[in-house]
Amino acid sequence: MKWINHQIVTGFIVCTVTNDALFTASSIVGAVLPDRVEGSPPKESSAYWKWRKNHRTWSHYPPIYFALIVAAQFAKNYYPEPTLNFVLNLITYALVGALLHIAEDGICGKIPIFTPRKKYGIKLFKVGSWQEYFFAVLIILICLFIRFGDINLLINYFEMLRNYIP
Repeated sequence: MKWINHQIVTGFIVCTVTNDALFTASSIVGAVLPDRVEGSPPKESSAYWKWRKNHRTWSHYPPIYFALIVAAQFAKNYYPEPTLNFVLNLITYALVGALLHIAEDGICGKIPIFTPRKKYGIKLFKVGSWQEYFFAVLIILICLFIRFGDINLLINYFEMLRNYIP
């Protein structure tokens, strides 16, 4: 998925589950973490394909993020200082954002699950295609429906938005 879609989908999912603006913002930052740590792809063709072969390996390996979440939660329980707990919660949600990024990549390509080198996944759509944007809109609508819980309220919300769009 494109970074913007990773951020939007992750933000809506976390906001729907937590109803917390700071946790949502933290997860949006983390939603690009797995790609960010790999760096930008090189411009020249031969170097690009070498980079592409290693894309979605160790940086997209979920056990690393699960271990970091467990460590953050352990530290939170071991050092119950409020400011540290707050920071560790933000870190945890950034890592949750990274895990959601990995899951989202797993539906548009392959990701490592059992080892960092062997990848599994399904390819429901190509990155940047209209299907990717349709998927993002579908997730947003599902999140809005879950959040508002009333289809009529959701319809009224979209009608209200339509009145403000020229």
